[in-house]
Amino acid sequence: MKVLYFGDVYAKAGRLAVRYAMDKLIGPHEIDFVIVNGENVTHGNGILPEMAMDFLEHGVDAITTGNHAWDQRQIIPLMNTSPRIIRPANYPDIPSFKTPGRGSTVLESRRRPGLRLGLIQVMGRVFMQGMLDCPFRVGAAEADRMDDLGIHAILVDFHGEASSEKQAFAHYMDGRVSAVVGSHSHVQTADERVLPGGTAAITDVGMCGCFDSVIGVKKELSIEKFLTQRPVRYEPAEGPGGYGAVVIDIDEQSGRARSILRLRETAVT
Repeated sequence: MKVLYFGDVYAKAGRLAVRYAMDKLIGPHEIDFVIVNGENVTHGNGILPEMAMDFLEHGVDAITTGNHAWDQRQIIPLMNTSPRIIRPANYPDIPSFKTPGRGSTVLESRRRPGLRLGLIQVMGRVFMQGMLDCPFRVGAAEADRMDDLGIHAILVDFHGEASSEKQAFAHYMDGRVSAVVGSHSHVQTADERVLPGGTAAITDVGMCGCFDSVIGVKKELSIEKFLTQRPVRYEPAEGPGGYGAVVIDIDEQSGRARSILRLRETAVT
């Protein structure tokens, strides 16, 4: 089983880069599932329903989100009904208010009918906003639930700021899931590996968007904010896009990863 995962897709440049990369990568790598982190798809802030549907109708199997999941409130009805858009599973639920959407899903490949992949997302608590439930305990519980359903190939998108938290989570889940891929920081790390228990891991896959930027934002705006310490309205950088992605090869029977390939290409649009 081959899974192609794209890191945070930032604005128009990122959307175009993903479309380019899918055309280039799916055939040669014999990809069975395509997953994108789409929390920055709409001008860097959240994802609109029409943009989500465009991805899903053009070959993307599932979309993960993150701390910007709620920036475009129009997505909530689709998030409540579509099993192919998920948000972090460790948002807390209380009796009087249930968090919209779902934190995990089971996908069936459109390229190889009958082939199934479990997908989970959790969000880190270090340097992140809000009172989230423990991502370690929630991630393990979701993986156990999928294993009980007979789903042995499982990918986890860990959306977090701290490299240490992401790496600790990957080691904690080693042998329980097929892969732990990091998202949120928009800067690709060069630590892709398969852990001793058979879990592929990378601290952050990076972003899809304009690389001539500060994590997707116009450079001058980010510099102004750091220099002045005043609020600055961010805008997506303009220019050719690039993509950060990984291809993970998973044994379908055991759920153990065979390999993880890191990809990064600039100026593709």
